[in-house]
Amino acid sequence: MASSWRRSLGNMRSFIGNCMGGLRGGSNLASWVVAGTLAYFLWVKPSQELRREQEERAALAAASDPYRYVEKRKPIPDPQETGLIYGNKNRTNKSQD
Repeated sequence: MASSWRRSLGNMRSFIGNCMGGLRGGSNLASWVVAGTLAYFLWVKPSQELRREQEERAALAAASDPYRYVEKRKPIPDPQETGLIYGNKNRTNKSQD
């Protein structure tokens, strides 16, 4: 009975070792370091640089043209009869005559 769990543990270790490339020890670690470095320089770093450049371009565009930015909030209601602050100015009710 004791050999069955040892065998299953050994099978699990060999399965994991085969999934990780079948290498043992320092060569396995070195291959993972090389793969990680390549992945970083081929995928991660270019995407970070692209995102940074896009943010810089957006900041320059927003700073160069202040009217390009449009506020996406509702106007503040004006308690006076003229209505809203942004519009409806100088209107009078003609129906009161």
